Order: sequence, then C-alpha cells, then structure tokens
Amino acid sequence: MFHSVLSSLDNVVSALQTLLYVDVIQPFLFKVGLMDYDEDTYDALYWVIVGVLEVIAMYALLRPLEALRPAEKWQDRRAVRVDVIYTWLVKLGILNLFFFFTFQPIFDSLQAWLRLHNVSNLEIDNLWPGVTTQPLVAFAIYLVLLDFAGYWYHRMEHRIGIWWELHAVHHSQQQMSLWSDDRNHLLDDILQASFFAAVALVIGVEPSQFVVLVAITNLMQSVQHANIRLHYGWLGERLLVSPAFHRRHHAIGYGHEGTRYGCNFGVLLPWWDMLFRTASWNREPEPTGIRDQIGAPGVAAVNYGDGFFQQHWLAFRRIGARLASSRARNRADSDTDAAAV
Repeated sequence: MFHSVLSSLDNVVSALQTLLYVDVIQPFLFKVGLMDYDEDTYDALYWVIVGVLEVIAMYALLRPLEALRPAEKWQDRRAVRVDVIYTWLVKLGILNLFFFFTFQPIFDSLQAWLRLHNVSNLEIDNLWPGVTTQPLVAFAIYLVLLDFAGYWYHRMEHRIGIWWELHAVHHSQQQMSLWSDDRNHLLDDILQASFFAAVALVIGVEPSQFVVLVAITNLMQSVQHANIRLHYGWLGERLLVSPAFHRRHHAIGYGHEGTRYGCNFGVLLPWWDMLFRTASWNREPEPTGIRDQIGAPGVAAVNYGDGFFQQHWLAFRRIGARLASSRARNRADSDTDAAAV
C-alpha cells in the first residue's frame, strides 16, 4: 500500500517533470547555449516540483487555520514577508539534493573499500529480514534515525556559540508563521543539508526515499511554526511535535537562551526531549524571539536585521564579535597566569 502510494506520487511528479522539461526548460537551455547541463537540470527539476507542490499544500492547509485560530493577532504581517523568501529558497530543495548526490560517490568508494576488507556495510533495512525489508517499516526506521540525528544537530546549534549566532537568525522572528521554518542563515542551511545527506547515505536511504523523507519533515515543521493555537492532547503531544510544543522552544526566556538553556529541541518526535529531559509541556502561547532583542534598562536592544541580506550580514558580525571577545578573554587569562608565576 505504502509503496504503491509513493509510486503514484512519483509518477505524477515525473510526468510534470518531463512535460516542463521538454516544453520549457530544454528549449531555454538550447537557446542560451547551456545544453551541457541538461541532464543535471532535468534531475534537479524533480526536486523543484516537489518543493513547489509542498509550498502550495502548506499554504492551502495552514493559512486558513492561522486566520481562524491564531496563537497571536498582529497589527500587520510585514515581518513575515522576508520568511516567504527563505521558504521559496529552501523548499525547492536544491541544497539537499546537491549534497546527497555529491556525497554519493564518496560513500560508494567507502563501501567498496569496506567490502574489499571484509567489513559489513550498514544495511538498516536488512536488520530483520521479512520485517525491516518491508518498505513502510524501513521508511519508519529511517525517519526515526534521522529525527534522532536532527535532535542533536538542533541542540548543538544552541550549545556552540558561533553556531548559535547563525541559528539566531531563525529565532529572531517575533511573528512566527507557516513561513518561519525555513528562516535560516544560508550557511546554516548548507551545514544542515550536508549533515543530513551524510547521515542518510550512511544508514542506506535510497534517493527516492530521501526526497519523501525531506518533504515530510519540511511540511511537518511548517505546521509546527504556524501561527496556530493548537496542541494534540496529552497523548498526541508525546507522540508528535505540535505547534504548542515547538512554540515553547521559541518562547523568550524559556525555549532558548543562546548557549545556556533550552527545551523542546525535537524535530518531529518529542521522544528525545522526554528521554534527555529537555521537554517542557506548557501550552500557553508566549511571545517569541530572543531576549536581547527587547533590551533592558541601560542595555540597548540587539538588532538581528529586518531584511534577508541584513540578517545574514549581522550574523557574521556577531560571530566576529564573539571570536574577538574569546581572544580577549584568553589573553587576559594568560596575563593573569603570567603575573601569578
């Protein structure tokens, strides 16, 4: 059943891919003299179509819910506009696809070396023949393993100072909406795409499965970030990350404080937060953003930027300031140690 559904979806996307390529893309490439890239362009078009369909489905499902049951009511939605740019850049999936196929030859060579030295390859779907070989079971295992990796990736974004300054672009949005999931520094996107492509290849995910895994993960994270007053009940909250659960992660002073504290890091499943004691079940909608955006008596508010390019540039400035501060502390410690001697 599961395999037939995936096959049907794949057939629809493949038909659109061929139609668009033959009627639009290929004539354009021929006209501008770029036919050397026709095969790569054809392959990338599949991912682009999946991304466009995903954005359409996401908007059709979530925008009415945001209007009917908002977690917050805003005077205007100007702060949301930049997140739409991020969404279209990321949802088209070019980065994920690029790194997946870039790493594929490396892992093929590694697997050949392992076979030559009689070292068994990692084959998750063959762990329990007759059970894990079932497409739905194998898919579920891949989803759980990638989600576990995602929990620790996300947690490290909050733990490592330089990395946090990149991730802070995401957390600086004070008007969370269905578009906010993809609001990430592009350097962070590159790191994330390469990390998950590597993990997927290590555990044996096929390219067609990887496309579906990424699409499902992206769609579910759009639901989590939507401006919707929604939770899944006592049991549901412990099975799947909800908008209420994830909003707590974005809440000022609760979900994150740079590298010091955090909760609700789970990507799709709250299990890892429960296991590692980082879960918080508060359901009340709270203001989102970063504490130092608000400022304090005698302390100026930090500007994280309003526009796409400004947000990227200010992240690099914060990284530079953090590195300079670290070097200054190291010099001061060295001088203290020398004076003590």
